[in-house]
Amino acid sequence: MRARFVETSGSHTRKADSMAVLSLANLLWSLLILFFMIVYFIMLYQVIVDLFHRHDLSGPKKAAWFVFWLVVPIISLIAYLYVHGDGIAQRTFDRTGKGQAALDTYDRPSDYNRSAAAQIEHSKRLLEAGVIGQEEYDKLKGHALEYGA
Repeated sequence: MRARFVETSGSHTRKADSMAVLSLANLLWSLLILFFMIVYFIMLYQVIVDLFHRHDLSGPKKAAWFVFWLVVPIISLIAYLYVHGDGIAQRTFDRTGKGQAALDTYDRPSDYNRSAAAQIEHSKRLLEAGVIGQEEYDKLKGHALEYGA
């Protein structure tokens, strides 16, 4: 970094050429502030998601909480966590469980989870229903015997 000397009242003063120098303490303080801001926004996001997924609160109550967050953000976040915090984890778990249950009951087009016998039985029912022909049944049966569990 080049420094230039500026004449001020008979003495030379060193001045940086438009480059800000950040001390280690200032850097660490900035990182700490950034960390807490990120934590705050993550908590705020979780609470807002919880609020709008709740079915036991009416619309005006949800709107009141939201306006309260806009007016007094940190205090309202702490208040919501104090008043409704015990159910946030349970409601999140229930929503996740419902999504997982829906995924588990989804009829997958592949037969990866079936045994070879179950795949052959399924193919036989398709053959008897007339959905597939004998050639396709033989192909499915061979595939099940070759790759089946």
